[in-house]
Amino acid sequence: MDKPRLWVAVGVIQDPLGRIFICRRPQAKHQGGKWEFPGGKVEAGETVQQALARELGEEIGIRVTALAPLLEIRHDYADKAVLLDVWRVTGFDGHPHGREGQVARWVSRAELAGYDFPEGNRAIVAQLLAE
Repeated sequence: MDKPRLWVAVGVIQDPLGRIFICRRPQAKHQGGKWEFPGGKVEAGETVQQALARELGEEIGIRVTALAPLLEIRHDYADKAVLLDVWRVTGFDGHPHGREGQVARWVSRAELAGYDFPEGNRAIVAQLLAE
């Protein structure tokens, strides 16, 4: 039996110094304790761009002003299947921070390789390291 595929909007946020913003997933959530690029699921009636703007406002307190598609990843975990719709956030207002109590930080591209990301995010890390 096929698992329903969860559509997730993901934001790769970069600052003027080239650093990438990442967050640590709360322990109680799926893949808890691992690092991720912020975002969240696309709700019924939303475009992926609307979902990403909403999620980034709720999670890290920024207002998205410009974004561009980066890649799509389909990944099957043991308990769920996801479609990660990944966007590069090229403009935003505000200062990203963990609004929901999550640990968050800016890291260099090279430092990304030293963080433990969920399997589904590893293609994002690979793409960023290759750029």
